[in-house]
Amino acid sequence: MLAAQAISQSADDPLSGLVVRDIPAPSPKPGWTLVRVMATSLNMHDLWTLRGVGHPPERLPIVLGCDAAGYDADGNEVIVHPVIADPDAGGGDETLDPNRALMSEQFDGTFAEFLAVPTRNLVPKPAWLSFDEAACLPVAWTTAYRMLFTKAGIRPGDRVLVQGAGGGVASAAIKLAAAAGAVVYATSRSVEKRAEALTWGADIALPTGNRLPEKVDVVIETVGAATWEHSLKSLRPGGAIVVAGATSGAHPPADLTRIFYLQQRILGSTGCTRSELVAMLRMMETTGVRPVIDRSLPLSDIHKGFQLMIDGALTGKVVVHPPAAMR
Repeated sequence: MLAAQAISQSADDPLSGLVVRDIPAPSPKPGWTLVRVMATSLNMHDLWTLRGVGHPPERLPIVLGCDAAGYDADGNEVIVHPVIADPDAGGGDETLDPNRALMSEQFDGTFAEFLAVPTRNLVPKPAWLSFDEAACLPVAWTTAYRMLFTKAGIRPGDRVLVQGAGGGVASAAIKLAAAAGAVVYATSRSVEKRAEALTWGADIALPTGNRLPEKVDVVIETVGAATWEHSLKSLRPGGAIVVAGATSGAHPPADLTRIFYLQQRILGSTGCTRSELVAMLRMMETTGVRPVIDRSLPLSDIHKGFQLMIDGALTGKVVVHPPAAMR
């Protein structure tokens, strides 16, 4: 089968370690099943692996990719929940299992014609959702859902700031928060992305770092160092910043005096549970919200998609189609 593998890592030239080539199809072990991948999508996690961040080199080569939608062995349309873990080991939450792994961390990922995955990780794909839309959900959209509803517990009327409009998690957070009745502020350095954010449901879209009209209850933070000071200053006393990424740097000044004096909360969030994915699908069906897709590419052109991600030239997700999806 055709697959995109990481064979080496480079902080300066990450795509030099990405190859598209034929490899043997996986053979599922007991409790696992085979999925024919119809659509997958790119995530920053894949670039971090290629840069050597959080992924030991001894696990190379490995098939990259965290998102997938396709057909199971019985021909059912499915979405693949990307967190491979034991809920019991996490006290009922598989994201808290100390041995959890995202697809492509310990096991081959989704940039391939076929994928082996624990049977528990399969979720029926609703008929109202296309394969391309479904492939955008497992990482970016569920991350945003968990940040907003499980961690922050937003309610209608809450004020929510989403930093870095344009990325997969940020676009999902804007749409989901707006659908839940929140007042949404979005920031971006790009005029075009700010305009897009308004079409997704943001009430106001501002240049990165600009003062907001009011303090917010919740900040959705995936940018990191470049926006951290602005996030803290934009947050009301007792409000919460939910952090699920740090693409611009992981070590900004903490400003502990502000945090303790204003009793601000900093909440970490990683991945999602299978039940959260199912709950999000119900919300999407009820509200009609759908993912933002920038473009679709064949697996053979995956380098182009990653280069656009590196250049910051995307608004929404890049969907990738393996050859199996064309048959």
